[in-house]
Amino acid sequence: MSSIKIVNSRSEIGAGTRGASLGIEALKIASLRAHSNYFIDKYSEEVLNHNHLIFETSKFEDENAHNIVGLIELCEDFCSVLKKVYSEGKFPIVLAGDHSSAAGTIAGIKHSYPDKRLGVIWVDAHADLHSPYTSPTGNVHGMPLAVSLGEDNLDKVKNTISSHSKEKWDLLKNVGGIIPKIYPQDLVFIGVRDTEEEEEYLIDKYNIKNIEVDELQKKGPSIVASETLDYLEECDIIYITFDVDSMDPDLVSHGTGTPVPNGFSELEVTELLVELNKSSKICCFEITEINPTLDEKVNTMADTAFRVLETVSKTIESKFATSSS
Repeated sequence: MSSIKIVNSRSEIGAGTRGASLGIEALKIASLRAHSNYFIDKYSEEVLNHNHLIFETSKFEDENAHNIVGLIELCEDFCSVLKKVYSEGKFPIVLAGDHSSAAGTIAGIKHSYPDKRLGVIWVDAHADLHSPYTSPTGNVHGMPLAVSLGEDNLDKVKNTISSHSKEKWDLLKNVGGIIPKIYPQDLVFIGVRDTEEEEEYLIDKYNIKNIEVDELQKKGPSIVASETLDYLEECDIIYITFDVDSMDPDLVSHGTGTPVPNGFSELEVTELLVELNKSSKICCFEITEINPTLDEKVNTMADTAFRVLETVSKTIESKFATSSS
């Protein structure tokens, strides 16, 4: 029996473009194209989504945090789902639509292990450190780390938010009854290269570690993985989220909501994630932001992400087999 349990989060209410909710099905199609039994061999759990909100005008009630009410409920459900997965002794691999789901993943991990110090490895082109006070778009897939850090960034306010938005934002930060859920010194960015001034302010203010693409390419993924784990050595458990836009769209595809040039190759990111997942501290792995409706190469992003997923999963399964023997 697999030591992995898949957690499907089909939510795309945080994105500015449509289609990320189809990313999980695109991965399943990729597995069929690869003649793989991956999704047959593993049990899964579904997190409730509120994608119906996309078609309702109510989302504009919070113009600086679209669909925030749905995201609160998503995060609350993540707390229940992940606690169940951990109680079964399984390792959760989260397959998510847009990256706002990461706020739920972190909430769920912290809800399950409230006394553990949680480290976060954020493999992404974007910092996702905005709040409703600073967001240029109001799309909450740019806010999950601010949620988890309990960070408003009031030093860089650019938006006047409604009392309703403030109330819901405070509720979102407090999902699971723990705020903050992570600390800046326990966060590592890998591949972040597309940020706004307000996010850069927080990165500098808290001295958040960011390993840039060229640094990884010079040192090699294995060394960067080792240095990252060393940096987070004080953490009890570590969560890894892999946004596919961390990869170079010209080398892979543009099948993601916000592609950014000069990213990683498939080989680089695979080696990095395999080496990271060898650590016994890794408690959850996530893949997010596959959008097949934007893929100009006919599901190539999902094909690529599936190869990464399958390879990383073998590492996780092997780790569990070794620890139980």
